Parts: sequence; structure tokens; C-alpha cells
Amino acid sequence: MDIVKLGKKGQLSLPAGVLRKLGLRGAATLIVEATDDGAVILRPAAVYPIELYTDARIKEFEEANRLTESEKARVRKALRRRKR
Repeated sequence: MDIVKLGKKGQLSLPAGVLRKLGLRGAATLIVEATDDGAVILRPAAVYPIELYTDARIKEFEEANRLTESEKARVRKALRRRKR
């Protein structure tokens, strides 16, 4: 068991052995949970970047996905065959 000291700003450093055991390096993101019995649980968290699309960008996607008349005809023909 390791002992860590809470800093003035509420920060603490995890011992290197604990980090190695958990496979954590660098600026890892963790989920922190406090239990009813006073324990603190740290779990590794996955963070994925997201992109927020503007209306103009959504319009670009829609235009890029728009079918040509010949593509529409091929789709209609394939759907008619499938209904039979």
C-alpha cells in the first residue's frame, strides 16, 4: 500500500508503481467516483474527439450523398426486383 499526500489545490500524485500496474502514462484521463463509505475510485476513461457540424457542413454531406438520376433508376429497378 502506498500513501499519497493531497496538495493545497486538491491535487495528488499517484505512485509510479500504481501507474505501471494500471498501464497509465502521461496525461491519462480518469473517471473519479466517491463511494458512500468514503473511498475514492479512479478508473481509466476513454476520450474520443467529436466534431460539431454546422448547417453548411451538413448541407455539403447531403449534396455529396445525393444520387444521380441514373443511380436513382438503378435503385428503383433493384427494389422492384426484390419485391417479386
